[in-house]
Amino acid sequence: MGIVSSGFMGRRKRDVPGLPPGQYLTEDFPVLSAGPTPRIERDQWVFSFAADGSSRHWDWNGFMSLPQEDILADLHCVTSWSKLGTRWRGVPVDALFEGVETDAEYALFHSYGGYTTNLPLDDVLGGKAWIVHEYDGGEIPPEHGGPARLLVPHLYLWKSAKWVSGLELMAEDEPGFWESRGYHLHGDPWREERYG
Repeated sequence: MGIVSSGFMGRRKRDVPGLPPGQYLTEDFPVLSAGPTPRIERDQWVFSFAADGSSRHWDWNGFMSLPQEDILADLHCVTSWSKLGTRWRGVPVDALFEGVETDAEYALFHSYGGYTTNLPLDDVLGGKAWIVHEYDGGEIPPEHGGPARLLVPHLYLWKSAKWVSGLELMAEDEPGFWESRGYHLHGDPWREERYG
């Protein structure tokens, strides 16, 4: 059973610059989850990267030693709310690919709790995606995906997997959790790619 916060019933403000079609502005940060919130301690967190028969693993301290960036991003949820100007800090996905050569065109991101989401590499490389560990100057609360989540702000928020634990590279696209349940394979809010 899903969990929905009261932010989904917030005041609807439309016709605001920066809002994709069909979206409304919220000042809240609504929570929608498909199941219970995983609680992962930082000293137990590991991120794995499987690429072309090899793998890499980072514990929390190792991950924090990777390059870090501050991100200012607008968020757009498939349920029609948008939150503008959110502030994050994290590791660019590009940093994970340092020294990696691959013919893969897709990535499948995995999360604690079993969630997955599929993304073309074109949507996560080139400064388009991060593994973030701070929100608004502090730790990311578990209900918003802490201790670390994927952030792909140019796509609907379901693509920004909470509680992220790894990624695997794939030659062909494979639907993730929501995509296999009818959501669009890509999820561009400006094209209203909500459902497949």
